[in-house]
Amino acid sequence: MEIRRSDLSEAEVIALIELHGREMDAGSPPGTCHFLDLSGLKVPDVELYAAWDGDRLLSIGALKMHEGFGEIKSMRAHPDARGTGAGKAMLAHLVDRARELGFSQVKLETGKGPVFEAALGLYRSFGFAPCGAFANYDPGDFNKLYSLELK
Repeated sequence: MEIRRSDLSEAEVIALIELHGREMDAGSPPGTCHFLDLSGLKVPDVELYAAWDGDRLLSIGALKMHEGFGEIKSMRAHPDARGTGAGKAMLAHLVDRARELGFSQVKLETGKGPVFEAALGLYRSFGFAPCGAFANYDPGDFNKLYSLELK
């Protein structure tokens, strides 16, 4: 598996971003979905990475830069790569990248319910814990906020 920064030109990456958006919209109540579409990922303060096995896309994930912390965005394993460790490898890569950039915390916003259970388990396994409001997010019945202290 090779994880490298994407310039968002690869058809496979674009297709997975679009699939992620459709699934997040379908699994979220109105007004609670905060995924970044392609235009939201093509900004200077976001780095998107893709994990590849040769020419086969395994997963994607992004790190959004904020004042003092990094935010995990667009974490998604390809449907054909679920259970291969590609999501875990991507999360480890993003946490390491946040450390390289000098951040003391990594935060994320996600939802609850069946669509989100695998991701929540992965985040908890890395030590992410519930946290209060950050950026433009407020915790609620559906929206869940997590933070990881970096050492």
